Amino acid sequence: MIPITPLILAVALFMEQMDSTVIATSLPAIAQDIGTSPVALKLAVTSYLVALAIFIPISGWMSDRFGAKNIFRLAIVVFVIGSVACGFSNSIQSFVFSRFFQGIGGSMMTPVGRLLLVRGTPRSELVNAMAWLTIPALLGPIMGPPLGGFLTTFLSWHWVFWINVPISVLGIILVTKFLPEGEPRSPRPLDFPGFVLSSIAFTGVVFGMSVISLPALPIWYGYITIAIGALSAVIYLWHAKRAKYPLLDPKMLRYPLFRAGILGASNFRIGIGAIPFLLPLMLQLGFGLSPFQSGMITFVTAIGALSSKFGVQRVFKRFGFRNVLGIGALVSSLFIAVNGLFNPDTPQWLIMGCLLIGGVIRSTCFTGLNALVFSDIDEADSSQATAINSVAQQISLATGVAVAGAVLDIAGQFHGKGITLGDFHIAFFVVALISVLSTFTFFRLPQDAGAEVSGHRAPAMAKE
Repeated sequence: MIPITPLILAVALFMEQMDSTVIATSLPAIAQDIGTSPVALKLAVTSYLVALAIFIPISGWMSDRFGAKNIFRLAIVVFVIGSVACGFSNSIQSFVFSRFFQGIGGSMMTPVGRLLLVRGTPRSELVNAMAWLTIPALLGPIMGPPLGGFLTTFLSWHWVFWINVPISVLGIILVTKFLPEGEPRSPRPLDFPGFVLSSIAFTGVVFGMSVISLPALPIWYGYITIAIGALSAVIYLWHAKRAKYPLLDPKMLRYPLFRAGILGASNFRIGIGAIPFLLPLMLQLGFGLSPFQSGMITFVTAIGALSSKFGVQRVFKRFGFRNVLGIGALVSSLFIAVNGLFNPDTPQWLIMGCLLIGGVIRSTCFTGLNALVFSDIDEADSSQATAINSVAQQISLATGVAVAGAVLDIAGQFHGKGITLGDFHIAFFVVALISVLSTFTFFRLPQDAGAEVSGHRAPAMAKE
């Protein structure tokens, strides 16, 4: 029987994922219309991810305080208001602010939905439930690139944001009618000082990395911003050790599998986060394709991701988290590097084939990582685990965009010819190298890591 709750919750993931892939396809057109460069628009991409990182930690408290169903609906409303504002933006400043506001809505949708799912799902069914949650959401990346390319090419880029309005209305109706209210919970006190410090830390470090390579601003802006962010992070760690209810509790790292999952996934996602930023730009600026042609190539990545969901539970049960994540991260990194070998003469069927296989592997790893981090967590700590895992995801994805943009800028300034196709190749190689570092973490896991969740047993255990 198909579970209805994960599919309803996935409306939020569908809209968020479609939005992120739509904007990636439309960046060159947006940049030209508002008078900036496509690479400079990485600020808009990172501002969205920074908003997620800032507000995700309080999503659990908000849902406990005001009701998960109410927060879920409110988040959809905020998201669509930000979408409409993006469509009316006429400068990089207004566009970045609108994307940040949109991110506030996104920060409440996904983690609240995932938290409800984790709390209401037995450990033995968690991998399957996570797969059902992400299946409809993966339709967003499938539809996003060709839809965004079509709207940008034949209408205007504004419609890639306004399309969220009918989806939001549908989401609110489905949530109101089908989503259960959930059990009432008494939230612990909100760590407001920790919220302020973590917000400054996340914004300073991630946004600062983007600003450093932004030609429109003096480079010392970025260094100062990073320094402030790093100092805030240190102060936050000092505060968290003394606070009774820290916003993000560092003590959660006492769980070995949670710690390994966060560390390994962060390196892995830096490489993955750069792909939606780099690939559409390379196809349009380096290959000379239209947004629609670019979208018709990149959407196959999501098809590969969707197809992997139907057998993912059997894969992890047969081979275990250690082997699947270790080998999967290694092969996925190689497929990221393969993007650095593409040129306008490369057959499109070959490019799409590589993207398809890469999508299958990355999606399998994502599902496993989302389950692994909860495999040794006590139920009482599930809210903290959800918040920390979600924040780590957004920080690493934003870092991937910032690193990719920085490599493009530095390479372009080095040879003085602007951004060339070779610069995109270098960027893919750099982020692939960062991503492959995750294999060292995954291969150090025990053979039976997360066996309660995956159902896998090492040979020695099976004999016993």
